Amino acid sequence: MRKILQSKFISEYGTLLVLLVLFAYYTVATWGVIHPVSAGAAGEVAENILKQNPNAKVMIVVDKGAESQAFAKVVKAELEQGKATVVKTVSGAPSDASDALRKLGEADERIDFVAATHASAENGVLRPKPGKEGDHSLPGLSKQHPSLAKAKVIVPDSYEWSNFLTRTNVLKIANHISYTAIIAIGMTMVIITTGIDLSVGSLIALSGVIVACSARELGINPDSGLLILLGCVLLGIVGCGLLGTFSGLMVTAFGIHPFIVTLSIMSIARGLSFIIADGPSDVVIETESYRFLGAGRSLMGIPNSVILMMLLYVLAHLLMTRTVLGRHIYAVGGNREAAHLSGVPVKRVLIVVYTICGALAGLGGVVNSSLHGAGSAKSGLGYELQIIAAVVVGGTSLAGGSGNIMGTLVGALILGVIANGMNLTGVTTYPQMVVFGLLILVAVLIDQLKNRKAGAASS
Repeated sequence: MRKILQSKFISEYGTLLVLLVLFAYYTVATWGVIHPVSAGAAGEVAENILKQNPNAKVMIVVDKGAESQAFAKVVKAELEQGKATVVKTVSGAPSDASDALRKLGEADERIDFVAATHASAENGVLRPKPGKEGDHSLPGLSKQHPSLAKAKVIVPDSYEWSNFLTRTNVLKIANHISYTAIIAIGMTMVIITTGIDLSVGSLIALSGVIVACSARELGINPDSGLLILLGCVLLGIVGCGLLGTFSGLMVTAFGIHPFIVTLSIMSIARGLSFIIADGPSDVVIETESYRFLGAGRSLMGIPNSVILMMLLYVLAHLLMTRTVLGRHIYAVGGNREAAHLSGVPVKRVLIVVYTICGALAGLGGVVNSSLHGAGSAKSGLGYELQIIAAVVVGGTSLAGGSGNIMGTLVGALILGVIANGMNLTGVTTYPQMVVFGLLILVAVLIDQLKNRKAGAASS
């Protein structure tokens, strides 16, 4: 078993292999009927209606989800371009659709088609279950109101595929892990130097609160310029970076263990977050442009937060493999005394590493607050454990001196895939906690086995 774990192939590609196995497992485990709500599915519905009646009068029924809202917009645009008339768009509960149909019937407004997502079409109003056609269902209302008698319900065609392996779900996983994966870059550097940073979860909250409160104090609104908003963002990142610098100084100048220093900073940053925000309530950022990073905005269909994450990982990989600083980070983690004797500025390297980790935690907080459009002192609770887990699962040794940035990205993806897959397969929160705990334990156990064998070989 040890020989397998210490083989070159497992050492270099083991985490990637685990990720591929997880993808394969959840692809099979979530195989079933897909009811699409994409732009393509919306276009298909509109095309179907226009083929049957180019001058049709159409009612659109969807729920309040973001995907369904986008579906409704595409259907409406396509129908109006084809000269059909969209009489009404209903977004909400089944009762809302029922009320809207009844009012249209009472007004003697003709409806030829009802365009709907599959979920809305199966809500008991448009397609009631056999034997349950009540007065508020479309069949029942059609009997009362002749203008609804010929209405047909049109939904996108369903097909068999994996609920996990859809483009929407894969991008959802990447977007969900983006800000924790960004922070994990800094955590990887810290752990390679044999350190730890427990403050990153609190720094997520502090950064978001700093941005939100500074934006509020400056009176930022939808008409404000981007430069002022960018200044608020930089203030949050720099503030967290300075706390990271402080941690590095405490570790290097006074020899305090990183665990104690960053535990203290974790409490300080969380307290400052509540003080600045004046309590636990969210501080809303009154401008839609701030949601550019985290709220699903995209470039060529890829969320901006995912693009930012990938760019930072490429830069971090180059820093760790192609620069003097990267070599010094590994040297400090491998043998601090030997690195010092070799001329490596150990203290300076440690300060830089903790500063980078703090600044990236601040950036992660910006992405997180951008996702919600608000800063919250309660954000990031427990996230430091997720971030450390991503680094450890990605193959970075807690003993220091080894690990790689791209491995951390794979580790973050593994955690994201497991969480998403368990949600899709109906696993509840508490068993998920057990699984994640066991995963971290197994990753550390494998690391220990590798280190023992390496130590035995060197002796």
